Amino acid sequence: MGRSFRLLVVAVVAVFQCVGSATAQGWPTRPVTMVVAFPAGGSDDILGRIVAARLSELLGQPVIVENIDGAGGTTGTARVAKATPDGYRFVLGTSATHALSQVLRRNPLYDSAADFAPVALIAEQPFVLIARKDMPANLREFIAYARANEAKLQYGSAGEGSATHLVCALLNAAAGIKAKHVPYNGGAPALKDLVAGRIDYFCPVVTIAIPQIDNKGVQAIAILTRNRAPILPTLASAAEQGLGDFAASTWFAIFLPKGTPSPVVQKLHAAVLATMETPSVQAQFKKIGA
Repeated sequence: MGRSFRLLVVAVVAVFQCVGSATAQGWPTRPVTMVVAFPAGGSDDILGRIVAARLSELLGQPVIVENIDGAGGTTGTARVAKATPDGYRFVLGTSATHALSQVLRRNPLYDSAADFAPVALIAEQPFVLIARKDMPANLREFIAYARANEAKLQYGSAGEGSATHLVCALLNAAAGIKAKHVPYNGGAPALKDLVAGRIDYFCPVVTIAIPQIDNKGVQAIAILTRNRAPILPTLASAAEQGLGDFAASTWFAIFLPKGTPSPVVQKLHAAVLATMETPSVQAQFKKIGA
């Protein structure tokens, strides 16, 4: 019985290995979904759609972007953690969804280290401090104004515990500013209210800020990196303007649910790398400061 049982186990393992190989060879045979855990129009969404368009061409199947926002990006990310691990649903993860969520929340909706199969790191982007268009134009004057008006000052973010929330909170601490936090379900609605003057400042990823900076809809105060960003070469960094080594950036990566067959993970990995090596994708990334 012992030998027969061992032979049965070996046979079953062999069958599953063959099935996994066949799955990888045939995958994808239908549309694939990329979950973006923030609303349409935000930096994650813009970057995700650039990747999805080229990835669709390389995989031979549509890559559909699905925006599932809420809880600082953890609602949509949790949906992928619990998805069937067959390669047909993956998430555009960020430092907020896969790092900050694990330390800022008492009971995270998922374990980012245990519940996902990492596929590829695709981009890094800096944050920028922008304010109402009638606010001071440099960091020292902004800090002085903020300290003098902190009782009525409000800053927005993409949600409680999001990267934009943490970056502004760190900036406030470094500059000695006290202001009220106003969380939104994503960066796009926060930016809309900033342009309308309903909040005073915001620390978004540079991508969504560029159009409003160019159109003079907001006041650009500082790029939140140690050095200036090529996309905004005339905007001085926070470090240049007196905040020492203050720097903040975020990363973006692709994650599949844990348990996805390794050949599928490797096939998506190769397709993502080919996407990132595409000149038109690189040009689009350059335009959004990635």
